[in-house]
Amino acid sequence: MTTIEVFHFEETRPSFDDMGTDNGFRYWWASQLMEALGYESSASFNKAINKAIGACMALNIDVLENFIQAKRQTKDGSRMDYRLSRFACYLTTMNADPRKSQVARAQAYFATIAEAFQRYVEESEDVERVLIRDDVTDREKSLSATAKGAGVENYPFFQNAGYRGMYNMNLAQLRRRKAIPERRSPLDFMGKTELAANLFRITQTEERIRTENVRGQVNAERAAETVGKKVRQTMVELSGTLPEDLPLSEDIKEVKRSLKSTHKDFKKLDRPKGTLKNPAFRRDL
Repeated sequence: MTTIEVFHFEETRPSFDDMGTDNGFRYWWASQLMEALGYESSASFNKAINKAIGACMALNIDVLENFIQAKRQTKDGSRMDYRLSRFACYLTTMNADPRKSQVARAQAYFATIAEAFQRYVEESEDVERVLIRDDVTDREKSLSATAKGAGVENYPFFQNAGYRGMYNMNLAQLRRRKAIPERRSPLDFMGKTELAANLFRITQTEERIRTENVRGQVNAERAAETVGKKVRQTMVELSGTLPEDLPLSEDIKEVKRSLKSTHKDFKKLDRPKGTLKNPAFRRDL
């Protein structure tokens, strides 16, 4: 493991590690991290917390091992807060606003800790890719149920129509065009922009079937293709780039493995000497 450097969000503040509390396992209060990252509003900071929790869930990492809701005593009384593990601090920071100088510096710091990551600019996008890919899976399941209820009997043909509209080619052709491995979904190799566009396509296809009361295989395929074409047109108008020309990203399975490896590495940093496993946070303090 890499030696931990002393990191200060600002020179006048305590170091990140000095902000932590030992309680059988090391944790950081979310409210202190919020202030250190330059946030004034808990509402906006909670968006980063919620995305971080979502990333944990998408990775099948125990949320309650990393985000513990607890009362914190302050000079103004008690308040509900989160105890964050080092990994939770990392995920939260990677989902925070990089336009804040404290956030940008903290992102660069966290990127140096885990051996699994060496590209600080790409890491926050990797976390977002995991979240969006998970959303796409959920929305595809919902669309499948809606399509079935609308009379779609051959779902692969219906699914292909959406890809044909958006990419001007069917799924098999898209897989060959982008050199996607056989039997793997192109979604697993898409960057954040392309994934988000497909998420929009899927949700809008379901919405169109519902609101327009589309019925039958042929009509559902026509609706899916029409929505795909509109998404394609919008992408070209906004960026000038065809969706099939967007570059591939790292296999999402490898991204998840890296994030899980980072979680294990961070746990090792804060595990008390002589212990074999993280007993999670003690909840009696």
